[in-house]
Amino acid sequence: MTDLQMSLIAAGGVFIVGVFTYNKWQEYKAKKSVERVFASEHEDVLMRAGSGSDTVHPGGARHEPSFSLDGDSTPDHAAPAGAYGDGDEPETPVVRTADASTPPEELATALVDPLIDCLLPLALEAPARGDKLLPALQKLRLVGNKPVHYIGLAVSGEWEPVKHGGVYTKLQGGVQLASRTTALNELEYSELVQRLRAMADEIGAEPEIPDMMEVMQEAKNLHRFVAGHDAQLGVNLQSNGAPWAINTLIAALEKQGFDVRPDGRYVMPDGEGGHLFSLSTNVTLAEETTSRLTLLLDVPCVAPARDGFGSMIACAKSMAGRLDASIVDDFSQPLADQALAEIAGQVQEFYADMDRNDIPAGSTRALRLFS
Repeated sequence: MTDLQMSLIAAGGVFIVGVFTYNKWQEYKAKKSVERVFASEHEDVLMRAGSGSDTVHPGGARHEPSFSLDGDSTPDHAAPAGAYGDGDEPETPVVRTADASTPPEELATALVDPLIDCLLPLALEAPARGDKLLPALQKLRLVGNKPVHYIGLAVSGEWEPVKHGGVYTKLQGGVQLASRTTALNELEYSELVQRLRAMADEIGAEPEIPDMMEVMQEAKNLHRFVAGHDAQLGVNLQSNGAPWAINTLIAALEKQGFDVRPDGRYVMPDGEGGHLFSLSTNVTLAEETTSRLTLLLDVPCVAPARDGFGSMIACAKSMAGRLDASIVDDFSQPLADQALAEIAGQVQEFYADMDRNDIPAGSTRALRLFS
């Protein structure tokens, strides 16, 4: 082997080592960047530092579990300006809006809500029957994961959901500005406008398109509010002895009043088609036993009058007696009555804050935003 060949091999080796080292350095920087982001902004919304000695946290410090009102203390989570104060895949999520006795105008507001929807006025060239309008409207029901709804001004002078047999002189569309996961973005809005224009041409209507920049700002503000109030509270039941057999456990859950939903979740019904809280066995379907159950309350989705937290704790205590279990937090520390009472008080503060922002917990508006 010549000196030239040896030199080329050596140079190639140095190049490969250099590339490998550079890639590793880039991976390290990316990893540290991600760690910094998540370490600085994403605390556990259920177990924030308080005072006391029940929950073990990293570093050896011990704190009582505390319900967190993300967003109450910082301007970033304030309600959208002008929207929450002065009075003024996929399928669309199913939200209980009203029963048959609900006035048409109330039904209309539940579908197209000025507080949480971007309004899309549609001026009809002439009065149109719902039978003609509905097939076209069905073509634009979802943008991304944001539902699009429509109401019509009936010849009676009342706004109502567009229906067969109705005759309408005007239409009002509405696309939800934010969901639990994301805000309406520029790409979705551009798609909406394009599809809205095509649909309007089909029914003989002229759409009024809001300014994109204003809509994007409203969507971001609303999503900050949703993110700041997206709170779930959980308590755990830990077996004091041997793990529970799943088959035996199912019977106990049914006696306690739980229903099994099609998706396999166990839920406590609220008596009106919804549920107060859910339960997880924390194991896969293939497992035959579990030693831990988790009860979870989706706080903004349950009205204060239903006392979801109180009902969940009462259920946990009843099941603890039935199953010989202890009520513990996520770190397996016992949850004392005093800690639970403090959390219950913070839940009431959370409800009051949602009321102040005209999005009461458990309302149609809240259910749409937090579905």
